[in-house]
Amino acid sequence: MSTTVSADGTEIAYTRAGSGPALVLVDGAMCYRGSSPNDDLAKELAAHFTVYTYDRRGRGESTDTAPYAIEREVEDLEALVEQAGGTALLFGISSGAALALEAVDRGLPVTKLALYEPPFIVDDTRKPVPADYATRLDAAVAAGKRGKAVKIFMTEGVGLSPAVVATMRVMPFWSKLKRVAHTIPYDTAVVGDRQSGAPLPSPAWPEVKIPAVAIDGGKSPEWMRNGVATLAKALPSAQYRTLPDQTHIVQAAALAPVLTDFFRS
Repeated sequence: MSTTVSADGTEIAYTRAGSGPALVLVDGAMCYRGSSPNDDLAKELAAHFTVYTYDRRGRGESTDTAPYAIEREVEDLEALVEQAGGTALLFGISSGAALALEAVDRGLPVTKLALYEPPFIVDDTRKPVPADYATRLDAAVAAGKRGKAVKIFMTEGVGLSPAVVATMRVMPFWSKLKRVAHTIPYDTAVVGDRQSGAPLPSPAWPEVKIPAVAIDGGKSPEWMRNGVATLAKALPSAQYRTLPDQTHIVQAAALAPVLTDFFRS
């Protein structure tokens, strides 16, 4: 493990593997090194790239500094890209894809951008997130009710049924989710109002002009696939790809070849 220091003094822990052009992988909500789909993805990509995985602030072995702002997470990525040589390729998954979009839009020195299923609700194929969702989530975190915060996120943010979440609560991994529950509002801030059911604004990310690819899984819910397709149309230099038989829990062996072809082309 290595660390770099962000602009506000937060220590960001990261791992570097492989050789070739620098490629930074950005996790979604509650994921961190050792508990992330990007762990297996990094192994698949290391034959072609120098792959950087990292713990977003407040997770894993990274520290945290209050108050939170999206700008601070962009600065974390800036510090990591500086360690990678000053410019990089960038991949984000789920709400990490939303963060990657924000970072590039704010000037992060990236040459190509790949995104897997940012959780944007852009039509009526799924009930939008409630208007008071972020407020109640913040209140649960502030009260130290980490389990309640995870439940709110899973049922109202992710859209899982209460029965499924009740089953999750007795599984061993639930304690890992509670450990990073205080960072769920960070992802809520990054995704912003793009879970309201309204179309993406135009332009949505006006400074994202680099080559990009927006990817979804062929077995993912309709609402999520519609969001990814809409995103691809909203970016001026974006491709749209679908991985057959994949869901939001994408398999590294299916995703890695698409990313390799895109980043090396």
